[in-house]
Amino acid sequence: MLAASGASLLRAAMPFALQASAASSRAYQAHYDVGSSTNIKWHEGGVSTEQKEQLLEQKGCVLWFTGLSGSGKSTVACTLEHALLERGRLTALLDGDNVRHGLNKNLGFTSEDREENIRRIGEVGKLFADQGVITLVSFISPYKKDREAARALLPPGKFVEVYMKVPIAICEERDPKGLYKKARAGKIKGFTGIDDPYEEPPNAELVLEAVDQSGKMVTPQVSAAKILEYLRAKQII
Repeated sequence: MLAASGASLLRAAMPFALQASAASSRAYQAHYDVGSSTNIKWHEGGVSTEQKEQLLEQKGCVLWFTGLSGSGKSTVACTLEHALLERGRLTALLDGDNVRHGLNKNLGFTSEDREENIRRIGEVGKLFADQGVITLVSFISPYKKDREAARALLPPGKFVEVYMKVPIAICEERDPKGLYKKARAGKIKGFTGIDDPYEEPPNAELVLEAVDQSGKMVTPQVSAAKILEYLRAKQII
């Protein structure tokens, strides 16, 4: 009786096994080339981004802070990260200088290296966002086409451009690393805002200015609060 039952189960399972084998065979053959990488294939994870977002009770996204050196990108990003932590939100902060200590330490500041610098961090940001993480990216990223390429990696609404619209005069006055002084003296070539252009975002989701309508300097806490308000309105948090 048990043998007959086992045989019936085996017969019933055969069509599914054959289908799985055929699908596996097709999947095995579906390799392709991407850039200089040959014979590769995308493998879907067993847990979707949506499931991870449900677990974290937040939406994965990339908050892309762009602006001149000294505009306050990293300061506002760090302030925002602390505010999100206090609200129980999972974040990752990718800072331009920090990334050049490791992943991008082989890149300089030519236009080609700047493009590759942003390409890499755009891909890393996407990986974090796909895991449901609120990803804060703080890079000068001076060229519009590079920022748009990073945006194109993510679905609509998942890339939030935060433009730190701070006049170069204020950035030079701050000059936390003394780079403007060196650039003005000709000791640094290709410095953004001095002898290399910064292309302003025409349609950034958020524009944060250094001075409010009353003429007072805007604090990092006030800027972070504006971003939090946006994240709540878009139901990211």
